[in-house]
Amino acid sequence: MYAIIATGGKQYKVSEGDVIDVEKLNAEVGNEVTFDQVLAVSSDDALKVASDVANATVTATVMDQGRAKKVVVYHFKPKTGNHKKNGHRQAYTRVKIEKINN
Repeated sequence: MYAIIATGGKQYKVSEGDVIDVEKLNAEVGNEVTFDQVLAVSSDDALKVASDVANATVTATVMDQGRAKKVVVYHFKPKTGNHKKNGHRQAYTRVKIEKINN
C-alpha cells in the first residue's frame, strides 16, 4: 500500500515505514504530524483518487530537523568585472511514515 501526499509544494510517494525529507515543518523532534493533503491511495487491488480520498490522511513522526548541503550560487556578468558568490542551505524535516489512513 502506498499514498501520494503533497507538502511544501512538492509531491511524495510514501509507504508505511518510509523515511523522507520534506520542506521544513513547524514541529519538534518526536512529535506526530498529519498530512491531510493526500492525492491518491493505492491498496492491493485498486488506486483511489479525487473524492475517494477526501478524508484520507497520512500520519508521520518527526525524526530530525536539519539543513541540506550548501549549494553555491555564482552570478557573473562578462566584461564588467561583476561577480558575486553566494551559498544556500535549504532547511528540511526528516519524517518517518507511520500509518496511511483511508
